[in-house]
Amino acid sequence: MYASILAGGSGTRLWPLSTKASPKQFLRLPGPNTLLQETVERVAPQIPVDQVYVVTSWEYRDPVSRQLPAMPYTNIIAEPVGRGTAASIGLAAALIAARDPEAVMASFHSDHAIADVRGFRTAISFAEKIAKQGYLVTLGIQPTYPETGYGYIRFGAPFMRANGLAAHLVEAFVEKPRRLVAEEYLRLGNYVWNSGIFIWRVDRILEELRSYVPTVADALDEIGAAAKDSDGRMTPEVEQVMMSVWPRLQENITIDTGVMERAQRIAVLPVSVGWNDIGTWTSVATLFEPDEFGNVTVGLAPERHFEVRTNDTLIYSTTGRVITTAGVEGLIIVDAGDQLLICSKEHAQLVKEIAEHMQRHER
Repeated sequence: MYASILAGGSGTRLWPLSTKASPKQFLRLPGPNTLLQETVERVAPQIPVDQVYVVTSWEYRDPVSRQLPAMPYTNIIAEPVGRGTAASIGLAAALIAARDPEAVMASFHSDHAIADVRGFRTAISFAEKIAKQGYLVTLGIQPTYPETGYGYIRFGAPFMRANGLAAHLVEAFVEKPRRLVAEEYLRLGNYVWNSGIFIWRVDRILEELRSYVPTVADALDEIGAAAKDSDGRMTPEVEQVMMSVWPRLQENITIDTGVMERAQRIAVLPVSVGWNDIGTWTSVATLFEPDEFGNVTVGLAPERHFEVRTNDTLIYSTTGRVITTAGVEGLIIVDAGDQLLICSKEHAQLVKEIAEHMQRHER
């Protein structure tokens, strides 16, 4: 099996820790390794590093290489410009197909956390078996609360079982719901969160891209033809072809809207593996053990934080500066050098707007 890892995002919802210069996939949350390194380590027993491709932006190619010194430099795919996950995943599929036309590939995001790694690997192995039968497979996360910030997948009866897991046919991909709708999904039990983790044969996904996103498929055909001479490696010759054809892609198309919401023979494996997309500071807080009042303090020695009547608050510091809180609840406080973020957990999604503003007005 092969893998593609998407590592081109800027993680704006984790500003000011995550910035354009140092996006969240290069951060250590919460362990000693970065999120990108953890993603590669997670699949290492099943997928050799020589068969892992990282899709990133041009400016992050060298940082990726420094973080993954064992990975061949020609396995790092640097897009000239981002054109959505349909193009990014398709690009990795085209290179893998040039190397092994019958290969199964798994696609992961570089900024997810998985608590149950053993369970995750078991699910990937089962998904590989299903994918070999021609299914497009995705992992669905069993919801634990009525989340309104994720897309959902509705599934039908199981058609295959193994190792305590069941594969179901997908009935529909559902957009982010309102609170009452999310509560109903939780009650019904046949809805899971869309993890964005996919497993399929490379010929199948390239076939679906040809059917539903032909402009992307045309570009991939040219790149794949050039890659056959390089055994699927990103040589200067392949890069030259990519630089020529990539500007033709005018739209940003996600793999969900471009393919998964329209294709046939899609299977989902509902899993509970401690998945966290680390999409906001609120989700970062769940990576750490709270104190008796629900507070999480990261980067501060106990004597550097003094609180009075503080509850359900995240304090994240890279400076070690003394931070005191009194009479507050449900806050996010991030002290990162000369930038300080204070917001409510309820409005954690708005941090993206702050980050975008700061980028536009960067001095």
